[in-house]
Amino acid sequence: MKLILSIHNLTLTKAIEAHVVKCIKKLDHFDPRAIDARVTLEHDHTRVPEKQFNCSMRLAVRGPDLFAKSVESDLYAAIDSVTKKIEQQIRKQHSRYKTHKHQDAAKLKKVRRDADV
Repeated sequence: MKLILSIHNLTLTKAIEAHVVKCIKKLDHFDPRAIDARVTLEHDHTRVPEKQFNCSMRLAVRGPDLFAKSVESDLYAAIDSVTKKIEQQIRKQHSRYKTHKHQDAAKLKKVRRDADV
């Protein structure tokens, strides 16, 4: 998966980059067909000190892209929160696909059973 990392009002350290890459690899494990991930990290100096770090992530997959945004007082917490939100969206998308697939199989099974009788 391709990673596009964008930084605003923040210095990118190796630790921050390593944490983002670790989170992206975790998401790649959940959905290996993901094309790319666009991560934006931002430090807002005008806000109250409680919530100064913004992190947004857009994951390009087949179908509509997945997007999440988080505002936290700690940058690492914001990255983890966004990763968790995207992970939940991937799980929801996968369960919808499985439900649709199983409904088709159940209909086919009923048609075959009625044809045999």
